[in-house]
Amino acid sequence: MELAVFQELTEEITSECFFMTASQQEEKVIQLIDLHHFIECFDSNIKILNYIQHPINIIEQNGMKKGVLFYNLKHSSFIDCNAAEEFKRRHQLSELWFVFVEEETVTNTTYHTDFIIENSLEIFYDHIFLFQFFQSDIKKLK
Repeated sequence: MELAVFQELTEEITSECFFMTASQQEEKVIQLIDLHHFIECFDSNIKILNYIQHPINIIEQNGMKKGVLFYNLKHSSFIDCNAAEEFKRRHQLSELWFVFVEEETVTNTTYHTDFIIENSLEIFYDHIFLFQFFQSDIKKLK
């Protein structure tokens, strides 16, 4: 992402999310960075439709609206899967994607697999990915 684009988007977050605390705005900026880099690595033709109003980002891929939730096992609070399902219905999304974001190289996905099973993610999410941010690597887990 170019610096000018990044600055424009962070200014948009600051003005649109004035009701959020500084740490919530920082989380939103991280969400935006994850989203842009994920798109660069996965499919540069994806269009971003909405990222401000909710932790689930709304994108368009091949004419289909989809939701993407980024999750860091170390830092994120877990979003209610039922709320995600409601979000999918309300916004008429064709799919929901769950994306684990890791900063370091992951060779063993046992923690991710256990998390998927413990939280029944495969019931609520159509695709589950492991996105190794700094390696620009995306692995499909489901």
